[in-house]
Amino acid sequence: MIYGAHIVIYSQDSEADRAFFRDVLKFPSVDAGHGWLIFAMPPLEAAFHDSANNNQHELFLMCADIVTTLNDLRSKNVKVSDVSEQRWGKLASFILPGGSKIGIYEPDHPSPLDPKR
Repeated sequence: MIYGAHIVIYSQDSEADRAFFRDVLKFPSVDAGHGWLIFAMPPLEAAFHDSANNNQHELFLMCADIVTTLNDLRSKNVKVSDVSEQRWGKLASFILPGGSKIGIYEPDHPSPLDPKR
């Protein structure tokens, strides 16, 4: 029986990115040995989009108030993008210490995670 999912984020500085998830995002973690942190993630939803290429995946974090969330990240010296309006919500991104970009958005679309459902 499947009881969860595990995502892998490849990084040019995985130690700095693990520290970012621990210290800036405050995601709980366990040490799997030798300082190798594995993080609990917020609840997630999965969407499947058409593509000419397989094995292409993206990670977006979701928030209820993107302006407040981005201001909080900026206050912690995180490089964040401007917000763009999409038909499905407000979209931005931020840069991890290892150089990877992670999307973040405030959804306008129906979500199975929406507590009002």
